[in-house]
Amino acid sequence: MTQPDLPDYAIIAEGLEKTYAGSKKREPKQALKGIDLKVRRGSIFGLLGPNGAGKSTFINILAGLTNKTGGTASIWGHDITAAARQARASIGVVPQEINMDVFFTPFETLELMAGFYGVPKGERRSDELLEVMGLADKRNAYVRQLSGGMKRRLLIAKALVHNPPVLVLDEPTAGVDIELRRQLWEYVVKLNGLGVTIVLTTHYLEEAQELCDEIAIIDQGRVVACEPKHSLLRRLDRKTLIIEAEDTLSAIPAGFEGLDADVREGALTITYRAGQTSVGDLIARFNESGQRIRDLRTEEPDLEDVFLALTYNAGHNGAQEAKTAR
Repeated sequence: MTQPDLPDYAIIAEGLEKTYAGSKKREPKQALKGIDLKVRRGSIFGLLGPNGAGKSTFINILAGLTNKTGGTASIWGHDITAAARQARASIGVVPQEINMDVFFTPFETLELMAGFYGVPKGERRSDELLEVMGLADKRNAYVRQLSGGMKRRLLIAKALVHNPPVLVLDEPTAGVDIELRRQLWEYVVKLNGLGVTIVLTTHYLEEAQELCDEIAIIDQGRVVACEPKHSLLRRLDRKTLIIEAEDTLSAIPAGFEGLDADVREGALTITYRAGQTSVGDLIARFNESGQRIRDLRTEEPDLEDVFLALTYNAGHNGAQEAKTAR
């Protein structure tokens, strides 16, 4: 595509469904129940959800590894069914599992993958990718001789051999030490700066909170939230005010009846909703109790709070729907 033809969205899914066939011993399972998602070109997009939520099924459909049973999806403007070859050429997937032939060298692994994608020999970047992933000195070692972290980096290099505009990272830092996680994310941010759209699934919510521009949360095959990160965090207007008094508290002061207040380690902790009360009101109540403030601080909700609230609500509503259906 020429520059003016670049799509606004790197990935679009509309009503995407997947039902796995049943058997004599197992009922059919609907893994995706009408997924609607749009991933903006050039973004780092977080795809979160508990185990079994449908994230891997969604990714496998995009990668052409699993056939959808309903709806549509496109990658970089190419429908995954009508233009399957172009769609697959537009995406690179880094899977959770380390799936490489242990008797190949890293260089041979990348050359083989480039051949699968039809990359001409003169346009291959195997040595360049090994260099940027810190594997140049392991070019001719066997994959079985690499550490777990090195294999993770080689997986990312594999996904990039055909220079795809979209890169999907499925739990890329699972079981990886802190230093390697930092190195991987530095490279991911660098790739994004070069224009690569990143889709990230992770169980490390602090990673998604730090890296992602937009986040979707999937639970039980449905999208329960999809919006910019900061908007998602505002979904919970709950805040916590911690007041340390001049004299260590042993009980909740008068004036805080009916509020979610507690005394922890001698300090008063009040959890409140910003839309219902204010810090000023809480401080006034504290002063009216006859206490003097030595220090105070507030705590905002983080992505984990939002994630737990949304997935709990989705699960609760799903259970209610099932109960009603019965």
